[in-house]
Amino acid sequence: MQCKRFEAMKTADYIADFLYSQGVRHVFLVIGGMIAHLVDSLNTKGKIQTINVNHEQAAAFAAEGVARVTGVPGIALATSGPGATNLLTGIGSCYFDSQPAIFITGQVNTNEQKGDKQIRQLGFQETNIIDMVTPITKAAWEVKYPEEIPQLLKKAFVLSLSGRPGPVLLDVPMDIQRENISAKVPQKKYKAKIEKINHKAINDLITDLKLAQRPLILAGGGIRSARVISEFMNFIEKIKIPVVNSLMMVEALPYNHPLRVGMIGTYGNRWANLAIGLSDLILVIGSRLDIRQTGADTSAFKGSRKIYQLDCDEGEVNNRVTGCVPIMGHLRSFFREIMPKLSDLNFPDRPDWLAEISKLRSTWPDTAELNGTSGINPNELMHSLSAKSKKAVAFVVDVGNHQMWAAQSLELSLGQNFITSGGMGAMGYALPAGIGVAMANPGQPVVIITGDGGLQMNIQELETVVRNNLPLKIIVLNNQSYGMIRQFQKSYFDERYYSADWGYSAPDFASIARAYGISSQTVDNSDDVCTALEELWMDPKLPFLLQVMIDKDTNAYPKIAFGLPMTEMEPIAKPIDIEGT
Repeated sequence: MQCKRFEAMKTADYIADFLYSQGVRHVFLVIGGMIAHLVDSLNTKGKIQTINVNHEQAAAFAAEGVARVTGVPGIALATSGPGATNLLTGIGSCYFDSQPAIFITGQVNTNEQKGDKQIRQLGFQETNIIDMVTPITKAAWEVKYPEEIPQLLKKAFVLSLSGRPGPVLLDVPMDIQRENISAKVPQKKYKAKIEKINHKAINDLITDLKLAQRPLILAGGGIRSARVISEFMNFIEKIKIPVVNSLMMVEALPYNHPLRVGMIGTYGNRWANLAIGLSDLILVIGSRLDIRQTGADTSAFKGSRKIYQLDCDEGEVNNRVTGCVPIMGHLRSFFREIMPKLSDLNFPDRPDWLAEISKLRSTWPDTAELNGTSGINPNELMHSLSAKSKKAVAFVVDVGNHQMWAAQSLELSLGQNFITSGGMGAMGYALPAGIGVAMANPGQPVVIITGDGGLQMNIQELETVVRNNLPLKIIVLNNQSYGMIRQFQKSYFDERYYSADWGYSAPDFASIARAYGISSQTVDNSDDVCTALEELWMDPKLPFLLQVMIDKDTNAYPKIAFGLPMTEMEPIAKPIDIEGT
């Protein structure tokens, strides 16, 4: 029997061709010696665009941005040592928010590695990145031989996409990158393995959905991770049950959809949390019911109501909130299984329940939570921004009080995405992630919502925006403080604002934007907001930075009073214990 032979090619060339074969069109990086072969191959091949950012953390966040909007694993490269370690926050963000990504780090030549020697380092910048990233990846492998590359890349893509998606890291020594291998580049994309649904409870679920008087659907970020947003919407249209969402699934339904309720959780819309308290059944889809969603009082969240929890990660079901009915499996399998069973069924409209929710919303409007605020009301700002931003493909939001105001009040249209850092909660996320989203949607504007603290953490990427002429509309809510921490210190530290306010300062971001070559404006009066937003969108194809001055004393309300049920929210209710998270 004659063995099949393939033409030898440089390993780095193979990696470039493999990535392209799997649908990768952008790779984010900061150049370094240990990835020079990979960068050269990517650019010599010319099929994949390499985007040079100014910090490896930004490369990781940008890769995550691509993954969130395309479903194709995002790709970031980094050199050994500090380049690899700078990826860690972005890798963790992908892991905790279930986003597929492949991180490729260069490593020193194999003959320069310390191996079992009892020394700290042999080669310059030699760093054991594998042990560092193992807890925050689905897998991390050091390549020992060039011949391993084809199989490891295949495994990386399948694993990253399958089950609960997440990141995989490959550490490739420089000498292996330049060696030749004989291998065939795949002619098709490797797909995720889709687990079958555990459908024993599905018939009971259907019966309970029909009989419940006050049912709710809780939509979580797993819906995005599973790429089943359209299937979810078809399901909701059929069963006609109102939907609350977590922070990670603000776009579950368009803002004006009659079944959309609002965001629940620590900073959720007050009426949505109250609706949870009144409900008699909840179907949780792709949400892990963490403390930011349920509050600390999990017994109150469970109550006497029946909760079905649908997830692909067995460890997340009946974890904090116990007594839930588990439905295990991939969301795609769930919708494939349940929709045919619903085809001949009629579900009640429940006008009384919908009217009850509508009354709660009118009684507790989001814009009234900050009545008496001096200057610009952030919730009102978000409604105005939404009205002017219909051309935006996505709102990419940083971490802080502005994140909560955005999630509470943005009016998303059908097809618009809401993208933020949830589990990692990484400040500095929005600008580089927005770069990734913009690269994946050429020519389509992206709105960035960030704070003064968050923007300063990756402000260098304004240069990346200009160099690539990206249509980012950057809104900086500048309250001259770390507002969320300042609010925390106000509640628990007798208004001692160390580091969050005292000892902190922020620059004039409008001036900085102009220094980079980005048009900008500052607004500090609510009467001027509409005019400023018109200026923001004067040319949808160009970047623009709008600095919005927010009074330092403006808090994010409502907020669950820690230790109390999620229906008890500040500033009306007061916390009974200090927050542990």
